[in-house]
Amino acid sequence: MVALSSPTRRSVGGCYYLRMDADKQQRNQSLPADQIALTVEVFRMLAEGTRIQILWSLIDGEMAVNDIAETLGKPGPSVSQHLAKLRMARLVRTRREGTSVFYQLENDHVRQLIVDAVHNAEHAGPTVPAHHLGRADVTEMQRSGSAR
Repeated sequence: MVALSSPTRRSVGGCYYLRMDADKQQRNQSLPADQIALTVEVFRMLAEGTRIQILWSLIDGEMAVNDIAETLGKPGPSVSQHLAKLRMARLVRTRREGTSVFYQLENDHVRQLIVDAVHNAEHAGPTVPAHHLGRADVTEMQRSGSAR
């Protein structure tokens, strides 16, 4: 996610951000240690079911903490603790409106990461993944008995 060649740094509120150019870097070069460490931390945050459910619930837009907790059927304080970790990992961000705090995914990269992870997991099952249902080529495969 961090550019290998001459990254651009900018300061925002005392924090430094590197311009992301991961898809432009050459694949035959090894990744810098700091980039690997950050990537491992992202996956560490995603290696917990409640956090995946929280991020999935935010796919279509922002939600208040209580709404997320109700959607997941989990206690508000527990959801708040997970949200705090996700926020520290920059996977979600907040917006305050009066006394309510609304959470949303940090960016489209997080959204795509979650969607891709869920879709990939669907492929591990014995049936046609839900995200393929309704496609003409999959319907034909189902009829011929070679779905998968």
